[in-house]
Amino acid sequence: MTATSYVIDRHVVDALMRDLVGHDRRPSAYLVYLAVAAAAGEARVSLSLAQIAEQTGLSKRSVQDAVRHLAARGLIAVAKSGVTETPRYQALRPWRRAAG
Repeated sequence: MTATSYVIDRHVVDALMRDLVGHDRRPSAYLVYLAVAAAAGEARVSLSLAQIAEQTGLSKRSVQDAVRHLAARGLIAVAKSGVTETPRYQALRPWRRAAG
């Protein structure tokens, strides 16, 4: 098995962690954002709540709450083709637009 490395935008560590964990008091949202960003990169990725829960060590309910919070904050996009379809997630980086 080969090792995989991930590049994390400096803003995610310098500002987003403090914002989600300290200000919003939602460390679970930060973990879910990292899991989606690592899995999806710049694209969209299909992940079930159970898969995210397993990756992060959170309960499925905590993942649901975190996804809702991240979507409301404009930090992830969630797309679903149908009621029974696995959602497709994309980690958004609104600070890139603001800086550019």
